[in-house]
Amino acid sequence: MRLGPGAFAASCVAIEVLGVAIFLRGFFPASVRSASPTGRLAEPAAPEPLAGASSNWTKLPLPLFSKTVIVLIDALRDDFVFGSKGARYMPFTTYLMGKGPSHSFVAEAKPPTVTMPRIKALMTGSLPGFVDIIRNLNSPALQEDNVIRQAKAAGKRMIFYGDETWVKLFPKHFVEYDGTTSFFVSDYTEVDSNVTRHLEKVLKRGDWDMLILHYLGLDHIGHISGPDSPLIGYKLREMDGILMKIYTALLTKERETLSPNLLVLCGDHGMSETGSHGAASAEEVRTPLVLVSSAFERKPGDIRHPTQVQQTDLAATLAIGLGLPIPKNSIGSLLFPVVERRPMREQLRFLHLNGVQLSRLLQENVPSYEKDPGFEQFVMAERLHGNWVKLHLEEDRSGALLNLGTKVARQYLGALKTLSLALSMHVAQYDIYSMAVGTIVVLEALTLLLLSTPQVLHRRAELEVPLSPPVFSLLFYLVFLVLSAIHVVVCTSAESSCYFCSLPWLAAGGVMVLVSALLCVIASALARMVMDSTLLWKSAAHPCSGWSEVGLLLLLGTVGHVLSLGASSFVEEEHQTWYFLVSTLCLALSQETCRSYFLGHNNELPHCFHTEPGTVGATSVHQDCFACEAPKAGQMDKAPCPSGTHRGHARWAVLAGPWLVLACCRLLRFLNHTGVQGAHRPDLGHWLTSTSHKMELSCLAALSLLVIFMLAQRGCSPVSKVALALGLVGVFCYRASIGNLLFPWQPANRGISNDSAMGRACFCYALICSAPVAAYIILVTSLRYHLFIWSVFSPKLLYEGMHLLITAALCVLFTATSQTSHTRAWMKTGAGNQ
Repeated sequence: MRLGPGAFAASCVAIEVLGVAIFLRGFFPASVRSASPTGRLAEPAAPEPLAGASSNWTKLPLPLFSKTVIVLIDALRDDFVFGSKGARYMPFTTYLMGKGPSHSFVAEAKPPTVTMPRIKALMTGSLPGFVDIIRNLNSPALQEDNVIRQAKAAGKRMIFYGDETWVKLFPKHFVEYDGTTSFFVSDYTEVDSNVTRHLEKVLKRGDWDMLILHYLGLDHIGHISGPDSPLIGYKLREMDGILMKIYTALLTKERETLSPNLLVLCGDHGMSETGSHGAASAEEVRTPLVLVSSAFERKPGDIRHPTQVQQTDLAATLAIGLGLPIPKNSIGSLLFPVVERRPMREQLRFLHLNGVQLSRLLQENVPSYEKDPGFEQFVMAERLHGNWVKLHLEEDRSGALLNLGTKVARQYLGALKTLSLALSMHVAQYDIYSMAVGTIVVLEALTLLLLSTPQVLHRRAELEVPLSPPVFSLLFYLVFLVLSAIHVVVCTSAESSCYFCSLPWLAAGGVMVLVSALLCVIASALARMVMDSTLLWKSAAHPCSGWSEVGLLLLLGTVGHVLSLGASSFVEEEHQTWYFLVSTLCLALSQETCRSYFLGHNNELPHCFHTEPGTVGATSVHQDCFACEAPKAGQMDKAPCPSGTHRGHARWAVLAGPWLVLACCRLLRFLNHTGVQGAHRPDLGHWLTSTSHKMELSCLAALSLLVIFMLAQRGCSPVSKVALALGLVGVFCYRASIGNLLFPWQPANRGISNDSAMGRACFCYALICSAPVAAYIILVTSLRYHLFIWSVFSPKLLYEGMHLLITAALCVLFTATSQTSHTRAWMKTGAGNQ
């Protein structure tokens, strides 16, 4: 079958898209979802189990808390609250966790650790996927069942202030809201002040049931200057004051209503050592979760240490505390310390509701749910719960009832933990079979495209695709039968759901036919290519090597580097691959250069390469081989150069080139250690940027600028030389004015005052802006006398010169003014805050 280049390329692209779609469907498996429609909010609650009869408790329990305040601090790491920084900058919160009525947890957030997926996890109890990273930029309305939707359906009045992501996820859910944007990262003051300014007025009112506050300032500080910035302590102290104000207001309302309220302090994600987030490091996934309420009063000597929980557990806990149904897709379990002070019947009722919800979710998403250990534990706990309820209704007050209730609670807790873990593993499980099928389709299409590239480069070329012979060949039917057998074995033995197995047999068979046909076409193309190359080699008058050692090294290095990007560890340490490849290439070039200069044909010195067009290898590396004649027919690929062509210094310069590159690579490698494995090691960059070696850095910077000037000024006019010199001096002055470098007359141990820094910054701005003025003056004075007279009286040139002078003066004035105002503003806000 003959295809034009356009049709062939379109076919390959369509096959590639099909393969990528199958691969992505396996790589990003479908999330755990309930089969019941999301719009059905008024589903009846599961009845209380009772042995031999039906229970009279068929409704949801009453709310445990009257009002709930959720304070979400963006990028709040666990050590900011539980570590030394929390003890230093958040004394009130530390007191509440140590001696107050509270329960503290370390909530683990699953990646991706960005804001929008974490909010969804907190309110739905489900695990968002990596596709939510894209949606984080423009969050659509959340259609999944969540605590906010259940609260609105129950008639609760909710107020929100903070990150506008909440308003986008839950539109028309809040009776009052004020959203702040999160993309002005440099603002860490007003973005929180816009939240706090509503607080005093709202806390005095009583017309709300839930208040949600999302503060962004801490996250912005982390992005600007990292977790070790002095501004972190200032922001934590500010948040501690806000928590104290909220807790005091809630206590006042409790005295009026005689019902407990709940204060929740949490973070959506953590913060890495560089101030960013999004990955899965311990600093990014560990967040604090503190629940404060008068219902959690502790006895004397009761010491409560933070325990490890999942971030998805908050949704189920909030739903139980507010008297709401648990979200259908939640995989979290109830935080038992919240209800451990309640009567035993209520405790078991709460645990049973959570177990029913998790077991239903497991049944709807896992085919072999009956074999799951968590489901078996739940069935056993439900049976024991029924026996306990029967004894309780018979008013049995013996100690056996209390012991049985404690046993049932432990059984429920174990079942909830196992069910939650099983659902989490189901969400994070890759569909290996679908990924393998998609990878095979993509690789086959790519191989066919690469094999056919030389034939389709011409615009009017027609490609002969050997389709008919392979389809009816024995190889095609053999491959198709093998793939069908593998498909049957995998789909019948797989315990978990597989997307490719869920496809109709006609669609799966079509994909297997495509894979078999592509394999046969590739085999035919390879066979034809081998035969053509063999005939060409036999018919050629002079055999040629084709690929040189350097060319093979470049090809293998490129293929190896591409393959290394398939593993995350090699991606994090990609620089190590480049170090190895560059060093190997330099050694190979050195060997090739020595061979070309000292090991000529028949041991004749010297020789030079003559490379045909299209040959991969070391090409014209000799600048002195201009007179080398092309080899005549019947000669080898090298031709002797005329005597005296190579000069000694040029020869040794070329030989020293690869070794000089090796030395520079080694110096650059020591200059800055990077990657996960070597970022903590000391290097030359850290040594130079330390305060004790600022003079060495200044000398190195001055030497570098001087080298730049010496290399760039060759062949330049006097005007360009002066302008370049002024610009480079201005660069050094600017770096010295902001404290990165030192002037020659400045002591190394003396700091820079604000007034001095402002004056020097204005000076360097003026120096840089005066470069065009000096260039114009030198240009005018360097001309001859009569040209100078003519240029002065030439209206056009005179106008351009005046325009240049006025522009330069305005630039100097503007930069000086802006620098002065910026420095004063910094002294007023930043320095004062610190």
